[in-house]
Amino acid sequence: MAHGLNNAQQEAVNYLHGPCLVLAGAGSGKTRVITHKIGRLIEAGMPPQKIAAITFTNKAAAEMRERAKGLIGRAAKDVVVCTFHALGVKMLRQDGAVLGLKPQFSIMDSDDVTGILKDAGGSTDMATARQWQWTISAWKSAGLNAEQALAQAEDDNARVTAIVMGRYEERLSAYQSVDFDDLISLPLKLLRDHEAVRQKWQSMMGHVLVDEYQDTNATQYEVLKLLVGGNPADSARFTAVGDDDQSIYGWRGATLDNLKKLPVDFPALKVIKLEQNYRSTSAILRAANNVIGPNPKLFPKTLFSELGEGEPVRVVDADSEEHEAERAVARIQSLRADGLPVQGKQYKEFRDFAVLYRANHQAKPFEKALRRAGIPYKVSGGQSFFDRAEIRDLCAWFRLWANNADDPAF
Repeated sequence: MAHGLNNAQQEAVNYLHGPCLVLAGAGSGKTRVITHKIGRLIEAGMPPQKIAAITFTNKAAAEMRERAKGLIGRAAKDVVVCTFHALGVKMLRQDGAVLGLKPQFSIMDSDDVTGILKDAGGSTDMATARQWQWTISAWKSAGLNAEQALAQAEDDNARVTAIVMGRYEERLSAYQSVDFDDLISLPLKLLRDHEAVRQKWQSMMGHVLVDEYQDTNATQYEVLKLLVGGNPADSARFTAVGDDDQSIYGWRGATLDNLKKLPVDFPALKVIKLEQNYRSTSAILRAANNVIGPNPKLFPKTLFSELGEGEPVRVVDADSEEHEAERAVARIQSLRADGLPVQGKQYKEFRDFAVLYRANHQAKPFEKALRRAGIPYKVSGGQSFFDRAEIRDLCAWFRLWANNADDPAF
């Protein structure tokens, strides 16, 4: 096993000449596979600038870029590592002119969009504008424009929203601006409707690697298909890395249909399963496998670990979020008093403990319980720097400086 990869990881890294789906269970080393595959592609003679690794968050892109740099050195700076939306920005800056966009177009944030929608719909009600925003975003993620949405409208609310969407798009065009969803839908329009642009970008993409593939929406899948080209489809060079058991963004347009479509659209698709988990003990994986066992399976798999049996999973009933926080704090105090044995060491410092929660709003009861117990703590995360009022004002000045048609920034 070269480079410390297991057999399945090595197979995924070495498969270079056709479409490939890597089913990566939780903790199975998917980022390791992607970075090693980038190195293998370069080793096989592919120019780094023709390799694109697409992720879903800027943080994941930064981590992947850093790991690629550690593996392949200076060549990593030429590899395109970015989010779907950042790639969309790059495409529109370069070729958006055929859609009537200037290279210095503005990107509207959520508050800008709400304001434009209120104006377009003649409403002063924030809740109504937010509902329009969600619906229009869902339509764009599904690849629908205002005319198509109006044609498919099943009730008065949908018809009104489709009409507002049309006015909203007119205003965006007048402001030389796009919204977040446009960063996917407009590149799709570029690739689908303009052959010269499509051929240009296909020639630039020697191999495309997509991380968290299970979270792609319908529009992102169509962009991927057009980017990788492949005529015949068997020659399409891409690696999709994902796991149907980890799909949690259906509310944001993500669809498992994209996993179902791959073997249909690419009949020569190579499917490789990564089932060895490097993060958890057998007890934890057994519990996890039992939880996800009833899920409908597109590609059945069973995670396993060589980290030993480990401690049994504890399930604790709590009457409320306050009770839950109190139980967690009591557990921390108990473990600290006894000394927590981990791999032969005794942990007695508060910094040796962490409380994980799903969303920021869930931190409050834990903070209150920790304060009552006199336990020092630090919250990781919080309000985005770019959401602060003074930063938003400064960014608006910069946007207006770059694009004097950007009325919302003014």
